[in-house]
This record gives sequence, structure tokens and C-alpha cells, in this order.
Amino acid sequence: MRDLGVAESLIDVALTLTEVTDLDRLVAGAPLLSQDVLYGLAAGMSPDEVRAEITDAVASPGHVDLADFGAALARTTVTTVDDALQKVLEAGDFQAWKVFLHPTQARLVNHDYNGPARVSGGPGTGKTIVALHRIHHLLRQLKPGRDKPILLTTFTKNLASDLRTRLSDLVGDSALLARVEITHIDELAYKVITENGISGPTKRRVDDRTALNELRTVLEELEQKTSFEPEFLLEEWEQVVLGQSVTTRAAYFQTRRAGRGHPLTRPERAAVWTILDRFTTSLHSKGIETWGQAAERAARYEMERAARIQARQTYKGQVGGRDLVHRDAEASLHDLKHRYQHVVVDEAQDLRAAHWKMLRAMVAPGDNDMFIAGDTHQRIYDNHVSLGSLGIDVRGRSARLSLSYRTTREILAQALSVMSGETYDDLDEGTDTLAGYRSVLHGPAPELHGYTTWEEELDGLALTLRSWCDELATHGSGTGRDARGLIAVAVPDRDKVSQVIYHLATKAGLGYAQLTSDGPRGSGAIHVGTMPRFKGLEYQRLVIVGANDRLVPRMETIERYRAEDPARYRREVRKARSMLFVAATRARDALVITWHGAPSPFLAEDASASRR
Repeated sequence: MRDLGVAESLIDVALTLTEVTDLDRLVAGAPLLSQDVLYGLAAGMSPDEVRAEITDAVASPGHVDLADFGAALARTTVTTVDDALQKVLEAGDFQAWKVFLHPTQARLVNHDYNGPARVSGGPGTGKTIVALHRIHHLLRQLKPGRDKPILLTTFTKNLASDLRTRLSDLVGDSALLARVEITHIDELAYKVITENGISGPTKRRVDDRTALNELRTVLEELEQKTSFEPEFLLEEWEQVVLGQSVTTRAAYFQTRRAGRGHPLTRPERAAVWTILDRFTTSLHSKGIETWGQAAERAARYEMERAARIQARQTYKGQVGGRDLVHRDAEASLHDLKHRYQHVVVDEAQDLRAAHWKMLRAMVAPGDNDMFIAGDTHQRIYDNHVSLGSLGIDVRGRSARLSLSYRTTREILAQALSVMSGETYDDLDEGTDTLAGYRSVLHGPAPELHGYTTWEEELDGLALTLRSWCDELATHGSGTGRDARGLIAVAVPDRDKVSQVIYHLATKAGLGYAQLTSDGPRGSGAIHVGTMPRFKGLEYQRLVIVGANDRLVPRMETIERYRAEDPARYRREVRKARSMLFVAATRARDALVITWHGAPSPFLAEDASASRR
């Protein structure tokens, strides 16, 4: 413990403790490093893991002169972080809280990386905050100009909007902020397609539900008897054919299908290819394409562009370095440079393989080229990738954050119980873990309530929300701050969202704003949306409703896979588990989870004595 940095006066007592509550009392007011080390050990981290993730992050780079008090004062910022954390909490400014950087993470922000870098960690550990401060650091290093050499991208439109607001709060300078292109990944792909499109009508992009209906129509037209469900075929097309850019029947026969679960014989592959080939022809004839097709096409365009850049650079070197730019009548100067100097990605776990290929081609390989933030425990889409296989090598440049300063220890414990027993990849053919994931904040224990009917559950929701609004109005009076966006309601599906909104507006008399792909729609204080809409967002208080055994997971939909496709069944269960985990960890101060009927199996043990 002494070697790991625990204060001498704490060690003897710490070695006698057996209860976390006793540890809480011991470290109250202790230096942050002592707190982090002891909580890390208590959470199950090994001494080597503590040293790598906690102690080394704040270690002095050289010999420490104990008599040099000036240097000591300069070194002690990390030991006062508890005071800084408390100051932000007491100020009550939730927008300031959402850009607060933990001092121990400054090294990740300011470091020079000789290639792509990645930061992972559980919800609330500050991955997004680190990414935003990383952009601020890169902005300060830029040469003057009006171009946009930095890209910040993420998976969804509403999250891109939230990132734009947060980065604006952090940077402040509008001229500096204007040098960052902030967009969600599909919008970026569409931009590439538009720039590379020829004159004439463009294809209309459709969602997976429309694509699935088109596939069902193709199966009816072929009049083939097949054991393959349309859902399986669509996933095969998205994950294997598009995911690996398979363009020929022969190539499909040789393609690895790792993780697909359902093995295919050669005749079965032939049958699947015939169906999918007819499917893509049908889409083309109707002038439509899926977002997966659009991503693959955009990736191909960008990879071709990067190849042209590389070829011209090679040719220039071969002819003695003479400038060929102005001798090339077929290419403009714009064509001869990469789009960005730096690419920063948030919610990396949800991007498709084609997205990664496109991003890799958009920035020249080199120092500080890519900075990636993500957590596979929060993956709610079936986009499994290996960064290394896509030309993004993060070995030796990866960091895992394990200290949560957004979510209280009580909420964290509830969220971790939801994830019990599951394992997840690390985006690079390894295994990620939540071992050592811990919090320094305390708060009320989450409330779990069961009801007999949906109407009763909605009435209970209204009571909770009204009491929270009254409490915030009482404690927040005179502050002059906008209370919108402090309270939220997460719902399993869109139908239930409509029902919650109707109840709040007509029976409870409470204002709301619905979370949409464009951000909150409405002026009410309470945000309402489906669980996936809450990815990357933060609230002071949050209610999860409808968390019963029919909706989380949606058993009527996935039960048939239990016997016929066990691998897919496990994936669907894991996605539902991750969705509930994501929703639960959006809350900072208070969390309530409710259901009607039987609780979700992910809550069954905790909910056994919680019925009203």
C-alpha cells in the first residue's frame, strides 16, 4: 500500500477493514490518491492494475525533493480534486458539470501519440469529457486558419448535437470552435457520397425496417422454400457482405463469418447469396439503399481517394520531389490532401466496419491522427469490429478509465448488477472488463417499484416526477438557472414513449420534451425518450419505466432464437442488458426503476421485495 501511494497514517487501519462502510469512514477527507488506491483494491483490482491505472497516472516523472515546497505546491493539484469535485456539485451548474475534467485524466488529454489512441471505461468515467478536452488541446496547437482540420463524430444525430453544445461550453471561442466539423457518422458518409455522385437522381436511404420488408418481398417473389428468417438474412448482409465488402459469390464462399453463430454449408451459402443478390438488385431498381450500403460506398470512395494521394506522393518522390500538383489536369489541390488532420470518435462501439474504413482513409496515418472513446458494455447495435484488422492499431496507446465521478456508488452498484455474468470484447479481439469500476460519489439508493398495471405505473411516475420538480424548484430558487434537462424518463419502446407523454401532458400536468434524432423537441423540463436515445447523455435524476420481463428483453421477438439460433439469442439478450445498463447510468443523483407485471430478468433478484 505504501508503494502504491496510500498515506502512511491510513495503512495499518486499512489492513484491518472488512466492510466498505468502514472504508468510507476511513478515507473521508483523505488524499484522493489514497482513496483511489484503497477503493480500487476493495473493488477487486490487483496491485499491478492499481499501479498501472491509478498510481502511475499521477506519479512524479523524476526524483522528488521533499524540501522543495514550491514544486510540492505545483504537484498537489490531484490531491485537491475532492474539493474541486465538491465545488462543482455545490455550484449546482449542471452544464459546467458536464464538461468537468478529472485532473488525473489531463495526461490523456495533453499527451502526444504516435498513432491512433483509444480510451475505454464504464459509464461516467469521463471518456466523452476526455475526448472533448482532447479536441480543445488540439485546437490550441493548430496554425491560424479558417479550415476545419478536426473531425468530431459519433453514432447518432442527437448525440452529435449534445457534443456540439458541450464543446461550445468548453471552448468558448466561436472562431476556434468553427474549425471543428461536428457531425454524426451517417451524415458524414452522406456528405462523401454527395461529393462523389454524378449528375442525376440520388438514392434515398431507408432504415432497417423498410429494408426488411423489401427482403420479405424478394423471398415471396423467388418462391423458394428456405429455412432462413428474413432477419437472419438481413444481418448476414449487413455484418458479412457489407461489413467485409464482399462483392462476388466466390468471395462470399471464402469469407469468415466469425460471431454469426449459425454455420452455413456451401450449398446454403449459394442459396443465401442468390437471395441477397436479388435483394440488392431490387433496392437498386427502386432507387433506395440502406445506411449500411451508404457507409460501404462512402468508405470505398474515401479509400480510393487515399490511394490516389499515396500514389501521387510516391510518384513525386520517384521523380526527385518535383511538384506535380499543377501538372495534373485531372485533380485539384483539394483532391491531393486528406480531409482532416485529426479525427476524434465518441461512442466508438456502435460504428460499422465501413465507418472505420472511411474514417481511417480520411486522415493521414501519423502522430495524433485518431482519438477513440468507447465502451463495448454500452453497445446496443450489432456492429462488432476489430480495429487492428481495419488498419487502426491502438496497441500501446490504450487507456482504461475506472473511476466514475458522474454516477453515485449506489447507482453504480445497481447498474453493475444488471451486467452480471456478461463478457464483452474490447474492439480489438480482446476482452473488456468492468473490474475496478468504482465511484467516489455517494447518494440515495436507487428505488425499484413494481405495479400491477401500466396505468398504475404511470400514476407512480407522475408522483415521482412532481416531487422532484417541487424539490428542484425549492432548492434552485434564486439561482437564475434553467431547470430544463435535469430530469428524464427512459422508456423501452416508441409506443410507450407516446403513452408516457400523453399521461404527463393530460393527466399529470407536467411539461415534457421528447428526445428525437435532432435532440429534445419541446420546451418542457422533463426529457422523455427511448433508452437508445439516452446514449451519451447525462441527467441529475432519471426514471426508467416499463422495465418488465416482456419489454426488457423483448421476449416475444427473441424467444424463437433460443433453440434455432442460440448465438443470436445471446446477442439479443446482451443488447437488451446493455440498453438497460446505459439507461441506468445516465443518472447522477437519483434513479428510479419501475415495471408492471413481472420485472425484467436483469432486475429479478433486486426487485423481489419491491412491489407496490
